[in-house]
Amino acid sequence: MAEVRKALLWAVAATVSAGCATEPPPPLAPAPLEIPAIPVAPPEVHGEVHVAYLSPPPGEPMVDELLASPVLRDPTFDRAVEEWLDYWQDAAASWFPDFVRRMGAFEQTVDSALAARRLPPSLRYLPLIESGYSPSARSHAAAVGLWQLMPGTARELGIEVGPFVDERRNPYRATDAALDFLEELHGRFGSWFLALAAYNGGPNRTRRILRRHAPLAEPSDSVFWSLRRHWPRETRAFVPKLIAAILVAQEPVRYGFPPLPMDPPLRFDEVTVPDATTFDVLAASAQVEENEIRMLNPELYRGFTPPGREVVVRVPSGRGALFRQRYALVSPEERMTSVEHSVSPGETLSHIALRYGVSLDDLREANPDVRPRYIRPGDILVVPLVPVGDGS
Repeated sequence: MAEVRKALLWAVAATVSAGCATEPPPPLAPAPLEIPAIPVAPPEVHGEVHVAYLSPPPGEPMVDELLASPVLRDPTFDRAVEEWLDYWQDAAASWFPDFVRRMGAFEQTVDSALAARRLPPSLRYLPLIESGYSPSARSHAAAVGLWQLMPGTARELGIEVGPFVDERRNPYRATDAALDFLEELHGRFGSWFLALAAYNGGPNRTRRILRRHAPLAEPSDSVFWSLRRHWPRETRAFVPKLIAAILVAQEPVRYGFPPLPMDPPLRFDEVTVPDATTFDVLAASAQVEENEIRMLNPELYRGFTPPGREVVVRVPSGRGALFRQRYALVSPEERMTSVEHSVSPGETLSHIALRYGVSLDDLREANPDVRPRYIRPGDILVVPLVPVGDGS
């Protein structure tokens, strides 16, 4: 099985530049891994938004340094990959197809950003193991989004993490920030294994381990693998988990899955919204379903745009002009059809309804899952500012 898997890895790692010749394998040794042939679409226009899916910059054919690592030939690494292959085929088999399906919506964006930076194309699979390509994914450690950025790291990268907007959920902003971070880590540590260890376990921990256990060694993938026991279990398993996911995603039928369909790339127009506006008003202005607005704008996790500032909102492709016409007819007083209320100690539904001047029945209908006798301080309730069902 290991030999078959190695052969698959060699096959997965083809050259990015179509038609580029590969080197013959050295005697009695596996052929070196080369780059996966990852298609990069030409520039497109969808709706009013021009999205450039960049081709790799001109120059020498790029080598995927991650898949070319000599550590991939190490028998201990091979055994670690074997364990994660079992995981994807067994424990994770029920949700792995959804991971691959969701990848389709964002793969062109990720591939383009990787190509523009000349980063390993195999990093397109990193969000697969981090978040299952879900912009709204959240870990127990409070990492959020496709790339599972922690709040402090995100802010250092210029990503907004606030009470109304969390750009870690924005797949486009988060992709640029995460790849900037990965590029910086690789420049700092000189090894993709070490860069990924720093991405997962923190750069300070990586630096401390190297200083303590290999102060004179040249940083390399092999150094990480020889020192892996000093990292937390999740970090030392990170690269084998990624390689196993690449194998399964590239050859799902070989690993017991049916052919895995992928979502089409997202297409949208961008519009500017001047102040706080709830999603139902945005959806009515674009004449689309509210869930379409929510899906295209996961960073607006409160269900409305932030107050007191302009923000860019994505609407389904072809709806931008209509949105502008219809939204201009909405008065400022009609932009918010509901607000969120954090329950204070001692408050009841009746107190909250009286405070906002809404009926108790409307408040209950807006919060169907809330049991009045069991609300607690800190619970978030939706308070309708117009009668439920009447619209805005």
